[in-house]
Amino acid sequence: MNKIDFKKEYKKYYNPKADKAEIVIVPKMHFLMIDGQGAPESENFQQAIETMYGIAYTIKFTRKKSHITPDYSLGPLEGLWAIDSSKGFDPKMAEEYMAKRNEWTWTLMLWQPDIITVKELEQAKTALKAKKPNLPTDNVRLEHFEEGEVVQIMHIGPYSNEAASVNKMDEFAAENKLKMHGKHHEIYLGDPRRSAPDKLKTILRHPVR
Repeated sequence: MNKIDFKKEYKKYYNPKADKAEIVIVPKMHFLMIDGQGAPESENFQQAIETMYGIAYTIKFTRKKSHITPDYSLGPLEGLWAIDSSKGFDPKMAEEYMAKRNEWTWTLMLWQPDIITVKELEQAKTALKAKKPNLPTDNVRLEHFEEGEVVQIMHIGPYSNEAASVNKMDEFAAENKLKMHGKHHEIYLGDPRRSAPDKLKTILRHPVR
């Protein structure tokens, strides 16, 4: 195998139809993760994103430079969100949550193939810390995450309009005699720095039971 292609390997879990909820069972996957609190525009959130990509690309290019195979593509940036890290997300309060942005807790995630080791992570942390000592590299970890059965939808538009899509997910879950629980999961397929807000694509996902 010359390359692990994330888009091909996990297409069925990352390609929902626009504006239409669906149920999928997401398998155990391997991620870089970092935890934090605050609104997406906060400095610590932006630093967390820079740290995650910095470490992910350091690992990838170190392997490539050393001719370690297989090569692989990175998955999209993902985030687990809640008002309180010890509690889940109530979809009926989605609009109210928008007013409490500074209270949001989050876990940012970047998919990694299972071949990536903790040793490679620690080496990448050291290398990135030497270049950018202000980044919170010590807080990044490698962890498996198994979400299981979820309801998800492709939200197209600004993040501030997600409540309408979340309501559709909640209604769809109820129609299938399921209840959403756990943290609000967002998968960012668009870059807000390069795309118009009404063109942004974000997969919204919730575990169900």
